[in-house]
Parts: sequence; structure tokens; C-alpha cells
Amino acid sequence: MDPVDHRRAAQALGRDDWPEPSPHEPPFMLIEPLHRTAPLIFASPHSGRRYPAELLAEARVGLMSLRRSEDAYVDELFAGAAAHGAAVLSATIARAFVDLNRNAADLDPEMFEEHTPRRGAQTSAHVQAGLGAIPRVSGDGQSIYRRKLSLCEAERRIADVHRPYHEMLSNLIAETQALFGCAVLIDCHSMPSSARGAHAPDIVLGDRFGAACHPSVTALAEATLRRLGYRVARNTPFAGGHTTQAYGRPTQRTHALQIEISRALYMDEHTLERARGFDRVRADMGRLAEALAAAALHKSLA
Repeated sequence: MDPVDHRRAAQALGRDDWPEPSPHEPPFMLIEPLHRTAPLIFASPHSGRRYPAELLAEARVGLMSLRRSEDAYVDELFAGAAAHGAAVLSATIARAFVDLNRNAADLDPEMFEEHTPRRGAQTSAHVQAGLGAIPRVSGDGQSIYRRKLSLCEAERRIADVHRPYHEMLSNLIAETQALFGCAVLIDCHSMPSSARGAHAPDIVLGDRFGAACHPSVTALAEATLRRLGYRVARNTPFAGGHTTQAYGRPTQRTHALQIEISRALYMDEHTLERARGFDRVRADMGRLAEALAAAALHKSLA
């Protein structure tokens, strides 16, 4: 997007602080404390707000439709975890361009001019729904592209965005294990208020029904959030995605817990602007990080 188009898009959304894409910036932002004092990594793969020019040029939908795929402002909600000795990793590239919480092999064959490799991945529910590693539909269910893409385009996106993010995450996990004897990854997301299920929880914790995380971590997170006044559910309707599945290895001293926060708690789901509850949720996510850090998890999980 050239500077003029960038300004117009920002003005159309009432945003003066809209981040202008740059091909030289990494596809993530890492915040680290001066001293790592906790075996915690907070990661938000869907909070990116940079929209590459090639995506905007090929999209048949507007920027607002693309933005409905975002976990908007989740990176800001959890940024305070660094003050409690944790590393905080946030995607900067939009989920509509590349979905970092998908297996890189999850490519939708309907999207591409050529036959896609790794046929087994194409049967996944996410791919069938149009929400593979290169999404076919936006957050409001509209088809994103005017044409079919080439596999070369998909492979370049994976190489430029998906792979660097996961290499950084893998390195952070390895460094954390070396420092503390274990690593606890909190995979941070938001959910539409309409997706909360029958009991309408405010927050859903997903540990893949215990397969991705030691139960003591999940229990501590749930107790802390309930004490802060939130309605909390486990694994329903979200048990965890690619990140928790790929990195949650309790027997190898790596624990992964997904957290989904209802967007209605902190933002206007129609305008995508921060709402009055934003400051409270941000402060409470800091308190969650503080509680996890204070629990000396490395002593019980290493």
C-alpha cells in the first residue's frame, strides 16, 4: 500500500495510528523483560494489524471485512506480562494474509491454480471452512480473493511470515527451558461474543483436554480469572489450535494453554474500536500473568 492509500485507509477507519506495512520489518514483535524471572511466554498469533499491499490489491472485500479476522488488540491486553518476567511475542502481519495458528501444510486446494501437495492436510475442518494457513474467507465469512492464487505465492507467505514467527517461538521455548527447566506458553486469542456457546463464558481456557498442559497451570489460570470476576469455561467451545497442539508437550516440560477472551468485554464488535472495558481487561490480564509468575511454576513443572 503506498503512503497515500495507507492514509486513506486509516482515515476511513478513523485511525491516525494505523501501522504502515514495511517489507523490512519482521512479522512479529518481541517484548522481553530486562531479566527473565518466570518460565512464561505469552504469544498472540492473530493480533497483527499490518496488511500487505498484495493482499489489499487482490481482495474483493474491504479492509473492515479483513479486519474481522483479527484478534484485535489482544497483543495490547497481554503486553503487561513482560513486567512480571515473561516474554511476549505478538504477530504483526494480519491473520487474513497468513494464519499463524494453523499448520503450514493446511492449504485449501480450491484457492490455488495448481494442485496442492500434502493431500492429507486438506481434509482438516479449518481448511474445509476456508480458514487454512492462507485463509480463503474473512472473519465475516466473505470470500477474500478475486482470483485463484499460485502455490508460489502461498509458499512465499509461509517462508516470509509463518516460518519466522514459529522459529522465534521455538527459540523462546528452548531458551526458557534452558533457564527454568520448563516452559509455559500462553496462546492468547479473542472470540466473537456469538461464539461463546450455551453457557456464554467470558473466557475459555483450552488445554486440549489436558493433553497440552499440566492441570495445575490450567487450574491456577481458571481460579485467578474467576477471582477477578470472569465466567470461565474449559475446552468448550475452543480446546486449542495448532499452537497448543504443536508445542504442548507436558512430558517434555513444555506446557501450552490457549486463552480466548470474549471481544464484547473490551471492544465494540461492530466498529472494532476499544470499548470502556478495555482498561479493566488489560489490567486483569496483567494480574493473571502476575499470578502465574508468582506460582514458581518452574519448581513444580521442571
